[in-house]
Amino acid sequence: MTTLQNGSTPSGVVVREGEYGTKITTVEPGGVGFIPLTERHGRPLNLLWTWASPNLEFATVFLGVLAVAAFGLSFWQAVAAIVLGTGLGAVAHGVLSARGPAHGVAQMVLGRVPFGFRGNILPASLNTVAGGIGWFAVNSVSATLALNTLTGLPKPLCLAVVVGAQVAIAFFGHNLVHAFERYAFPVLAVVFGVVTVIILAKADFGAPGAADGGGVGGFLIALAASFGYAAGWNPYAADYTRYLPRDTDRRAVGLFAGLGVFVGCTVLQIVGAASVTIGGKALEDPTGAFTGHLPSLIGDLTLLAITLGAVGANAINIYSGSMSFVTLGIRLPLPSNVQRAMVALVFGVVGLVVAYFGLDDAGHDYETFLLIIAYWIGPWLGVVLVDLYLRRGRPIDHLLFDPRHRNRAGPIAMAAGVVLSVWLFSNQEKYVGPVPDRFGSVGDITFEAGFLISAGLYLALRPLRRAR
Repeated sequence: MTTLQNGSTPSGVVVREGEYGTKITTVEPGGVGFIPLTERHGRPLNLLWTWASPNLEFATVFLGVLAVAAFGLSFWQAVAAIVLGTGLGAVAHGVLSARGPAHGVAQMVLGRVPFGFRGNILPASLNTVAGGIGWFAVNSVSATLALNTLTGLPKPLCLAVVVGAQVAIAFFGHNLVHAFERYAFPVLAVVFGVVTVIILAKADFGAPGAADGGGVGGFLIALAASFGYAAGWNPYAADYTRYLPRDTDRRAVGLFAGLGVFVGCTVLQIVGAASVTIGGKALEDPTGAFTGHLPSLIGDLTLLAITLGAVGANAINIYSGSMSFVTLGIRLPLPSNVQRAMVALVFGVVGLVVAYFGLDDAGHDYETFLLIIAYWIGPWLGVVLVDLYLRRGRPIDHLLFDPRHRNRAGPIAMAAGVVLSVWLFSNQEKYVGPVPDRFGSVGDITFEAGFLISAGLYLALRPLRRAR
């Protein structure tokens, strides 16, 4: 990569080398450098299906199932938690996505401003593991189970097919990811639209929640899970808007990106919650119980859509996970223009292994993963959004590639937010914090507490927020 200083490129910014344009069958060149203005293309409307398609999958449905079957909420309580939690995550996603066209870099590169060039290793590392391996493994399992049910093929073979498709898309990069989500969207929208009508027609909206669950605690857990699911895309936001022309309307970018996340997540989570009121073994056999409510042909099409949706979700997870890894600055013995692509391939192999060992207890593993994924994203968001507010109107491009840039307030505030919120408020199977242990009705408010703690600390640590 080279550093250019001219009228069309921000001073001191590292520019991504290579020609890419709009080609979808060419491996995306370069790494995390600034996207040259001559390479910019696309329009904000594309973000609607880019972010709706990866959420039209069974992982989204199962989150709604958990709200009723595991957290004990009634259908309407679940709807309230889903809409509020997803709405918060979608708004944050829109705000972060809107920054892509102006700065032309990935989301984790923008994170160098509030966390410092080296301090950004903390969130970038977590995002690498959570996205490139964690989410990848979880979604691969749901796609594998759907494909296994549909075809009767052995689960390991189904897993290999699913992972192969996901890795291939992420390997080629940005343009192919966008293209796949665009062409998958109408198929997924039609199938899940029909499913939505059928499930809602059969649902018992007046069914009460579990006698031993629900309440404020169950609502807060469902809220946190819905937020964590939607906000799980936040660390990827600018990755998919940095190629848009610099003069693109920021409001349109934020609107379509946030709307894609909100609609995709909300509709299918509500469908999942409604499906539990019909009956069936929702937690023991999630996929089978859900498709069992559907006519045979629609059920088969749904299994196919579940597989397709999971592939779309994981193409994004692997691509952005590899972008986060490259942001760490770890030098590999490979040409710079193929490092990101090769990292995506490695993540696919690692995720394949992790997913294989999660096939036998998918429901429980997924529930646990969903409930802890927001633990680091809440504090990260607290720092990022407060810094964005404090720096509004001020130039930041000169800080993005300057290794001398230090901002100790960011990593300190985030680390403190994660540790304190988990210690005090976590309410999980393997650890219960002192607050929920004493006040059981509180539920799990770890993500809310982590966000507030980190945001407050970042404001308080003003003397540490300076660049050298």
